[in-house]
Amino acid sequence: MLLLPATLTAHEARDTLRMLKQSIQGQADGVEVDASGLVQFDSSALSVLLECRRQAQAWGKTFTLRDAPPKLAALAKLYGVDALLMRSTGAPN
Repeated sequence: MLLLPATLTAHEARDTLRMLKQSIQGQADGVEVDASGLVQFDSSALSVLLECRRQAQAWGKTFTLRDAPPKLAALAKLYGVDALLMRSTGAPN
């Protein structure tokens, strides 16, 4: 399981995404991202998660976001990406 840092804003997004992409390649079947430790974030967190989802699917892996804080779920809903991030997604056929 991949863990998100406590802070994920525009300042941390590039480094966090680089770290997560490297970790995604090493995952066997599916990619699980644990967001329970996320405390301070902005819309950049959604961008990072959407790119991780895209990468996982490009490599034929499932993507699951676990324990998203309520504020992250609300932000995802506001931007209209909650259906993409707040449920499990399978690899494309």
